[in-house]
Amino acid sequence: MYRNYLIYVVFIASSAIILNACIKDEDPNPLNGKTTAQFKKKLTYGTMKDQDGNIYKTITIDTMTWMAENLRTTKYNDGTVISNFSAPGYWDKLTFGAFCNYNGTRNSDSLATFGRLYNWHAVNTGKLAPEGWHVATMDEWKALVNYLGDSLMVGAKLKEAGNKHWLYENSDATNETGFTALPAGGRLFNVYMNLGYLGYWWTGSEGTTDANARLVRLNYDNSKIDYFTYIRVIGLSVRCVKDR
Repeated sequence: MYRNYLIYVVFIASSAIILNACIKDEDPNPLNGKTTAQFKKKLTYGTMKDQDGNIYKTITIDTMTWMAENLRTTKYNDGTVISNFSAPGYWDKLTFGAFCNYNGTRNSDSLATFGRLYNWHAVNTGKLAPEGWHVATMDEWKALVNYLGDSLMVGAKLKEAGNKHWLYENSDATNETGFTALPAGGRLFNVYMNLGYLGYWWTGSEGTTDANARLVRLNYDNSKIDYFTYIRVIGLSVRCVKDR
């Protein structure tokens, strides 16, 4: 009987160790929430980890490996904390790197799904992306579009399919690339806007003056991808590309 008891104790202890290891491997940052994004089935995704310990899906398209989710780190890759300016006011006056959560949300599942919004100063530090990655440049976005085809139709291949997150019209979206672009909206001065309708992403490319920078946009009601040069005092999503 004593022997059986020892076997039972060893079994329980071993099971607990295995379970804890699995949980740790699966989600090293359980407080950050769970994404509700609808990834493309039957595609092979990789994973990467940011400096907060968040795990992201990645997808290789042609010769580039992209994050298949929006960045949501609160730290630079040297461990420095990024300032959080989610509350009303001051955003357009900032002269240093910062992030905000859309409408100041603290909902962990929403943050895991849509990511955070960053200002250009954070992008321009060169330290926002995890080690071994960088914020996708305009040339890299254009190379992605050229590989996939016509810029008037490429959005359908990049956007998450269905209307779980893209509101109303989105019937052409297939997400055949696995990129899973979401309409996380943005922050213009101190106004949050267009969640569910538009997705905006900073590129790592400067604009024509010290006051602007390059960005891309996807729309809920068409399949275009738009390229813009716009003022830097806005908050946008970020996608990173693996260094080569």
